[in-house]
Amino acid sequence: MKYRRLGRTGLHVSVVGVGAWQFGGEWGKDYTQPEVDAVIGAARDHGINLIDTAECYGDHLSERLVGEAVKGEREQWVIATKFGHHYNDRFDRDYLWSASDVQVQLEDSLRALQTDYVDLYQFHSGGDDVFDNEELWTMLQKQVEAGKVRNLGISIANTISVHQAESALKVGARALQVVYNRLDRQPEEAVFPAALRDDLGVLARVPLASGFLSGKYRPGATFDATDVRSRREREQVETALREVDAIRRTELPDGVEMAAWALAWCLRHPAVTCVIPGCKNPEQVSANAAAVELVADGHPQEVSG
Repeated sequence: MKYRRLGRTGLHVSVVGVGAWQFGGEWGKDYTQPEVDAVIGAARDHGINLIDTAECYGDHLSERLVGEAVKGEREQWVIATKFGHHYNDRFDRDYLWSASDVQVQLEDSLRALQTDYVDLYQFHSGGDDVFDNEELWTMLQKQVEAGKVRNLGISIANTISVHQAESALKVGARALQVVYNRLDRQPEEAVFPAALRDDLGVLARVPLASGFLSGKYRPGATFDATDVRSRREREQVETALREVDAIRRTELPDGVEMAAWALAWCLRHPAVTCVIPGCKNPEQVSANAAAVELVADGHPQEVSG
């Protein structure tokens, strides 16, 4: 495994992390604790040390499963979680962003994770109207001073807010999270310049484009009704699948797995610290970790393990 400094946080994180949305049960599968233990165990074996989750992934369910999986070895892990959405909102409404409610969300997350601190606590895909809340950020800074939060971050919504990236230092955030992959390169112009200028760590979420870049799907593929991908317009899905098929034919080197190539593609950018793909089983963890073999040395954030 290779490691990079997560910007101003000073944390040394593996270039491949574990995204934990799937543990909340919205990707067509409900997880048992032994299954999550196996995924986290495989990550540990590969030198992965960062897990990214959120309070709304199954109403703290993902956090509870992660917390139990890392119990007894908390100091070995960098745990990132988020605030701002309640599970039943399904990301459709931005509300409950008040300082008092977010403080309750934090306490609930700490209990679920079975820890007394979060390494990275992230504003989760809210609009600029709820982001510009001095009371909220003042309360969060007090949580940093109290030791319950080690670092603040901003997980920017799919509809990228340049304002939030530019305002990170003003609100005390030291890291950004964005959707970034071969199919979605918006952050290169909208976010990465601010990250590089202000030394902000960057977590690239959805680096496999919701699995489209995993190499498993061809044009015409469909998804079960319990899978969040089934909510997308059919033409949108088919367009993505056709683009991936073209990438497979024209960009993927011979003998290289598409998932590993897609993750390494993200990690080549000087602003990107870590990719956080979802992992449904230990085999996917191993496939994701293989991306390290394709990552060149000399990245500006690279550190020794």
